[in-house]
Amino acid sequence: MLPVLGVDADDTLWENEERFHEVEQRFRDLMAPWSDGEATDAALLATERANIARHGYGIKGFALSMVLTAVEISDGTIDARSLAGIIGWGHEMLAHPIELLDGVPEALDTLGSTHRLLLITKGDLGDQLGKIERSGLADRFWRTEVVPEKDPGTYRDVLECHDIHPAEFTMVGNSVKSDVLPVLAIGGRAIHVPHTTTWVFEEPDPEELAGVDFPVVENLGQVAGLLAG
Repeated sequence: MLPVLGVDADDTLWENEERFHEVEQRFRDLMAPWSDGEATDAALLATERANIARHGYGIKGFALSMVLTAVEISDGTIDARSLAGIIGWGHEMLAHPIELLDGVPEALDTLGSTHRLLLITKGDLGDQLGKIERSGLADRFWRTEVVPEKDPGTYRDVLECHDIHPAEFTMVGNSVKSDVLPVLAIGGRAIHVPHTTTWVFEEPDPEELAGVDFPVVENLGQVAGLLAG
């Protein structure tokens, strides 16, 4: 039995956050008659924060948050066609082609020769499964888990479900808050693969990083050498 290596999906295997940034700029432009860009960003962020517990992570919740924010900022004066346009942006995001990050298929092939790869991604179940299927990478993974949140309890449950002891598990991902700190908290190991952009909700508090040490690599292709070492 090969050891298990956990792998994140969004912004670890393929581009994701950039799509959100592009739509956020469209939203700023749409709200320009009522609000400047900074105020619009702050209002949308507050709405997203309030709605995550209800709608979870992902494009659908993001689109709903934009609609609610647009109504609030415009004091209800925004027209129905504009609101429909926001929903259309969400549909575009859901159908957007998957853009794999450089070297990802080759890196997974190498890692899969020495480890059972367990894909662990959070977000909307249908959206995430659709991206995995469209990516062409699905058959490289031993198991796939789509979870609503990535915290210590979730990781414990996933590992217990697959009869994996935390001390024998390593997680690889772009988010320190979701892919590194929760795994270290349950006694596992983690490798950080930074991405060019990070969602504000994925930025850890400085206090969480105090006294915590973990390896950082430039890309997924460097993980195999680190594990071998």
